Amino acid sequence: MVRKEFVAEEVAKVMSDIEHIRNVAIIAHVHHGKTTLTDSLLARAGIISKQIAGESLYTNFEAIEKDRRMTIKSANISLAFNYKDADHIINLIDTPGHVDFGGHVTRSMRAVDGVVLVVDPVEGIMPQTETVLRQALQEKARPVLFINKTDRLLKELKLTPEQTYERLLKLISDINKLISGYAAEEFAKKWTLSVENGSVCIGSAAKKWAISMHIMKKYNVTFKHIFELTAKDDEAGLQAAAPIDEATLAMVIDHLPNPAEAQAYRIPHLWHGDQGSYDAKAMMSVDKNAKVNAIIFGVSYDQHSGEVAIGRIFSGTARKGTEVYVSGNPNLQRIQQISLFMGPDRVIIDHVSAGNIAGIVGLDNVSIGDTISEDNIEPFDQIKHYSKPVVTKAIEAKDTRDTGKLIEALRELTKGDQTITAELNQETGEHLVSGMGELHLEVIETKIRDEFHVPITTSEPIVVYKETITGEAKDVEGKSPNRHTRFYINVSPLEAGVAELLDSGSFREGKPKGKSHIEEFIKAGMTREEAKGIVNIRNNSMLIDSTKGVQYLNEVMELCIEAFDEAMKDGPLAREKCTGIKVCITDATIHEDPVHRGPAQIIPAMRRPIYAGMLMAGVVLLEPKQRFTVNIPQEYLSDIITFLQGKRGQVLDIQQENEQATIIAKLPVAEVIKGFSNEIRSLTQGKAIWYPEYAGYERLPKELQDKVVREIRKRKGQPEDPPTPQQFMD
Repeated sequence: MVRKEFVAEEVAKVMSDIEHIRNVAIIAHVHHGKTTLTDSLLARAGIISKQIAGESLYTNFEAIEKDRRMTIKSANISLAFNYKDADHIINLIDTPGHVDFGGHVTRSMRAVDGVVLVVDPVEGIMPQTETVLRQALQEKARPVLFINKTDRLLKELKLTPEQTYERLLKLISDINKLISGYAAEEFAKKWTLSVENGSVCIGSAAKKWAISMHIMKKYNVTFKHIFELTAKDDEAGLQAAAPIDEATLAMVIDHLPNPAEAQAYRIPHLWHGDQGSYDAKAMMSVDKNAKVNAIIFGVSYDQHSGEVAIGRIFSGTARKGTEVYVSGNPNLQRIQQISLFMGPDRVIIDHVSAGNIAGIVGLDNVSIGDTISEDNIEPFDQIKHYSKPVVTKAIEAKDTRDTGKLIEALRELTKGDQTITAELNQETGEHLVSGMGELHLEVIETKIRDEFHVPITTSEPIVVYKETITGEAKDVEGKSPNRHTRFYINVSPLEAGVAELLDSGSFREGKPKGKSHIEEFIKAGMTREEAKGIVNIRNNSMLIDSTKGVQYLNEVMELCIEAFDEAMKDGPLAREKCTGIKVCITDATIHEDPVHRGPAQIIPAMRRPIYAGMLMAGVVLLEPKQRFTVNIPQEYLSDIITFLQGKRGQVLDIQQENEQATIIAKLPVAEVIKGFSNEIRSLTQGKAIWYPEYAGYERLPKELQDKVVREIRKRKGQPEDPPTPQQFMD
């Protein structure tokens, strides 16, 4: 084993040799063996000993990960290898497999050019397998395949070698169907996986062996020989005949692209600035002598250095003292420190050049998805998260003197993970923290207590609902408290195509920049006049200026936007966030004296008619749903179907194979956040295995709405009866 500083020095020597760099993420469904496989690569690089590889789980370095034996956040590590008499770097990211932490996978896909997809052949393609592969392909990251735990087919399922091989071929074929369906057209065939072309490894990360075309040729070994050694439990023989580290390393270096190959096709996909510009050409050619352009895909916290931005450098060379802009902010900032990540450690080095991943210290208010550039270029496309926070808990500091520390902890946690949201409930003083599921919130609580040392109390989980409208209201009048200013607005649902476009995460919140968005919104169903008049996007809703020549409107527009933001954040029915709403200002009469058009006059004059219009149009609640894949023995099939339907579940599919059954069903989050685990375990004597994934928002059944609205309003300290439109128009 060698010092990490030495490994970092070796990496630094090679990082300007673009041909020998690989930026790679390990992706998989939960417990399919990503971190175990990562250990073997770390052992080959000298970070850990080969004896403890597979057991060390080195990249699960946080205490909570060690306790749960589960990857909870992406871990970055840069490794140096010698392969075919040349020095290579692999900038490796070990990503989580649990659906609650899928945001880390999404962000990592922006940083890498290729992925190693790990699959357990007994479980096969699970929901998260498909999700993470789709995310990789949508970011144009090329996949290779590691089929892990292959010995389970022979040992647990008692398959013959012939049946095992057939099962493996079918699995490869099924994954190729996904690649064909999700990859860009130009890569669908080129990226097809097969044992013959060397893009597939088959092995066992825990037993430290893997066979591939490279291994078969070099060591003159066959599948038959491997199966015989597996039947004998000859681990030493397997490791000698088919060393896992060499098999994986060869597959990654031979089949995944270097930055020069990848950035040529990834940059036009990820960055929609002028493709003929100096910066575009520098990024596509990975020019280390050009100006720095990078994207931040992670933010971590160092107790000595403060916030550390984790970025992929697409062009230039980042070093201490380099002055850069952060996502269009007009002020230059100076980089104070550059480092490489070595798992739990960060090693400070002199510089990091294009095509690599770096830790950057010294940037203020930097967030995930921000663009770092010396020329203040147009930002990269937003990183699109495919799941939304659906469960909330109220969190308070036990001692009110710790409230400041709690606020700081939540600020750091939400910066490092954009799938966490935190806001202050003004009525109760509680902090409402929303996450992807109960496990996600448990981890947040543990971090607040153990890492930030803030004793807290928490509420029971609360479901995150949303408000939207079913109809429209026209010419709704809003009057300022002094009656000197009046706004006239139309409130209606966003066109389905526009709502879908916003929900995809393609547009940043705020006013769209430039004019390129206009044609996209027209194509999605808006009129040209409305698309040109968009002044703000918030919570997948829009404020549009449809007026003609209204005096002083430009001077108060920022206050109108503030009122719209407040309304979309805090809807009229249950004080939940709004979505899918279009507010058009059609006319206005604004007092000429600035004294009479300050915030206290303009904000209520705009916010109140939005509320009135929504109530007139018909406000409904949307509830979050999750898609569950439930694996059970056949004998429990009818009981589980009845159980799921009793939870307002919709059974989508039932698959049966031998003695096992798989049910795919969609359930409301409200029905599963309390007691679901205990009930399903009790029904199946603990034999059920289930995997949830985000399935979007759907309208709450009409018969439940009044009850749920009253419960939410009561919890928030509001009168239980919802308001009427007239209350906002007087």
